[in-house]
Amino acid sequence: MAEHENESTTPPSKGLLLIGMGMGSVEGMTRAAINAAKQADHRRYEAYTALWPDYELARLEEEVGSIERVMRPEVEHPEALFALAKESLVALLVVGDPLQATTHVDLQLRAKEAGVECTVFHGISITTVATGAVGLSNYRFGRQITLTYPYGDWIATSPLEFMAMNWSRNLHTLVLLDLDPTGQGIGEQRPMKPNDAVESMRLMWEKMDDAEDEPLSEDIVLLAYKQAMTKAYLMQEFDDLVVVLCSDMGTDDQHIVTTTLGKLGEEAGGRLNCLIFPAGTGEIEEKALTRWERSE
Repeated sequence: MAEHENESTTPPSKGLLLIGMGMGSVEGMTRAAINAAKQADHRRYEAYTALWPDYELARLEEEVGSIERVMRPEVEHPEALFALAKESLVALLVVGDPLQATTHVDLQLRAKEAGVECTVFHGISITTVATGAVGLSNYRFGRQITLTYPYGDWIATSPLEFMAMNWSRNLHTLVLLDLDPTGQGIGEQRPMKPNDAVESMRLMWEKMDDAEDEPLSEDIVLLAYKQAMTKAYLMQEFDDLVVVLCSDMGTDDQHIVTTTLGKLGEEAGGRLNCLIFPAGTGEIEEKALTRWERSE
């Protein structure tokens, strides 16, 4: 059974709708997405990969009908969701674009295996809004990363390694910030603030700076290159690294500031924040970044 991915597609009488909510307001949703949500018999709001403001979610409910909040377990173990979708029309509302996260692509594939028709209504995503709004060339971004909270004694260092690899290729890095200090995806969410991001970065930096080189394996060339680039990246002054803070993008509260890691913790940020670490910049990009600097 084929999946539909055309926003103009009329929703079927039963099945699963993956609906992109856009960046944070009812006005940012496509007309097709809103109409599809209205036609659904059941509406679920996936609230662990990203969040909408509560008052905007209330506005959406007024327009499309009641919406139930679901968390990671219901999406990663979708048996109940699929059973409902085999008998009725179920909408899963996802902030941004519903297929930006691997979680939802996996859900789409599993729906097909389960014989559940899946229709996709795309939405505006942070991955295009932030890069364009800041003024850096979208063609010059490398792999995006997620900066996580430290969980006990565990500190992920892979985000810093990917940033170093992007930097070594003169590519900018979009950094999404964690929403869940527990790492469980079951609630108690506290979206990262700028000072949280600085602390997480500092812990990664110190761990990588103190770490001994990994033994070279059969992937000797790639591993040696990664280690060399990470060492080169760590030779920079942590506090002097240029970073762009993007808060509440795509909403009336959108705010952008170009600063440094040393000063990032002084920024209040917004409800949802992300960071961009520029690599080398051209003349136009440099002018674009300068306009977001906070005047003293």
